[in-house]
Amino acid sequence: MENLESPLVVCKDNSFESQKRFGKDEVLAEVKQQLLLAGPLVSVNFLLFALQLISVMFVGHLGNLALSGASMATSFASVTGFSLLRGMASALDTLCGQSYGAKQYHMLGIHLQVALIVLLLASVPLAFIWANAASILLFFGQDPEISAEAGRYARFMLPSIFGFAIQECHIRFLQAQNNVVPMMVISGFTTLLHVLVCWILVFKSGLGNKGAALANTFSYWTNALLLTLYVRISGSCKKTWTGHSMEAFYCIPKFLRLSIPSAIMLSLEIWSFEMMVLLSGLLPNPKLETSVLAISLNTCSTIYMIPLGLSAAISTRSSNELGAGRPRAAFLAVCVTMSMVMTEGIVVGTVMISGRKIWGYLYSEDEQVVKYVGQMLLLIAVSHFIDGIQSVLTGVARGCGWQRIGAMINLGAYHLIGIPSSIVLAFVYHLGGKGLWTGLIVALTVQASCLAMVTLRTKWEEEAKKAVNRATSSWGAMLS
Repeated sequence: MENLESPLVVCKDNSFESQKRFGKDEVLAEVKQQLLLAGPLVSVNFLLFALQLISVMFVGHLGNLALSGASMATSFASVTGFSLLRGMASALDTLCGQSYGAKQYHMLGIHLQVALIVLLLASVPLAFIWANAASILLFFGQDPEISAEAGRYARFMLPSIFGFAIQECHIRFLQAQNNVVPMMVISGFTTLLHVLVCWILVFKSGLGNKGAALANTFSYWTNALLLTLYVRISGSCKKTWTGHSMEAFYCIPKFLRLSIPSAIMLSLEIWSFEMMVLLSGLLPNPKLETSVLAISLNTCSTIYMIPLGLSAAISTRSSNELGAGRPRAAFLAVCVTMSMVMTEGIVVGTVMISGRKIWGYLYSEDEQVVKYVGQMLLLIAVSHFIDGIQSVLTGVARGCGWQRIGAMINLGAYHLIGIPSSIVLAFVYHLGGKGLWTGLIVALTVQASCLAMVTLRTKWEEEAKKAVNRATSSWGAMLS
C-alpha cells in the first residue's frame, strides 16, 4: 500500500462541544460553498432526469399504445435497474468523500475501480431481467398488449444499463472532489444531443418507439464516455486517478458492505412511489386515478431534483469534513443544508399551492383531471417539504456511512407503515388517490423523524475518528 500522504490530526476541533455556536462569517462561507456545489448538482440531476422524459415525450406522438409501453418500460427500468445501481454507487459518497477529506487522494481512484467492477457485474443479471420484461409484466397481471410493447422497448434500451453504471460511478467520484462544473457541462451537452438523436431515431429512421429506447442507450453511453475521458485526461484528477491497480480487488468486500445497504435504502423508497401508481389502477375510476397519480409522481420527481442536489452537496461536505477530522465543520454543514432545504420547501410549496388551479392544464384539458390535480398539489406541497428534509438527512447518512441504519429505517417507514397506511386510507376510508398520497406523507414523516433522531444523537467527534480510520486504515484493517 502507498504511504499516507500526510499525517492527520484526528478531530482537530477539540472545543466542539463548547463551541456549537457559529459566527456569521462561518455560516456565510458554508452557504457559499454549498451553493457552488449544489447549484451544478441540481442542474446535473435535472438534465439526466430529462433524458427519459424527452424520450417518452417523443414517443407520445406515436399513439397511446406506444406511449403506454414506453412509460411502463421506463418505470420498469427504474425499479429493476437504475435505482439499484444508483444506490450501489452512492457507497462512493462515503468512501471517496472521506478519503478526499483525509487527503488520501490515490484511494479515490481505487474506490472508483471497485465500484466499476461491482456495478458492471451487477448489471449482467439486471440486463437479463430487462430482456424478460414482457413476461415479468404479464406475470404481475399487466395488459398483454402494453406488456409486449414495454418488453420491446426494454430490450432496445438494455445496453444503457451498463452506460448508466459507468456514469453513476464517475459522477460520485467527481462529486466527492467538489469537481461538479464539468459534470454539468457534459450533462448539458448530452441532453441537447439527446433531443436531436431522439428526433432522428423516432421520426426519421422509421424505428418508432424503439428509436427512443436506442436514443436512451446512445445518450447514457455518451455521458459515461465523456465523463470517463475527462477523468483520464484532466489535470484536476491527476492526484485522484493514478491508473488501474490490482489493489482494487482487495477493497471489494468493504465496498459491498456499504453498497448493498445503500441500494436497499434507495430502492425501498423508489419502489414505494412506483407502487402508488400500480395501486391507483385498483381504485374506482382507475383511468382518472392512474392519470392523476402519474401526473403527481412526475411533478414530485421533477421538483425533487432540487433537494436531491442539496442531498448530494451535504453528503460531500459532511464526508469531506469528517475525513479531514473536522467534526465541528461537518456539524455546521448539516445545519446550513437543513436551513436551505427547509427554505426551498416553503418557497416551492407556496408556488405549487398558488398555481394548483392551472398546473393540470400542462398535462390535460380534461376539467376533471385538472381539478383533481389541483387537490393533489396541496398534498404534494406538504410531501415535498418533508421529502426535502429526509433527502438531506439521507445525504448525511451517506456521508457518515450509516447506510445500514438508513436501510432499516426505510424498510419500516415505507413498507411497514407507509404502504399499509396508503391502502387503508385509499380502500377502507375511500379517499382514493389522495389517500394513497397521504400514506406516502406518513412514510416520509416517519423516515425524516427517525433520521433526525439519529442525526441529533450523533457524537460528531466519534464519527470523525471513524471516518479518518476508514480513510487511512491498512488493507488488513479494511478486510477485517
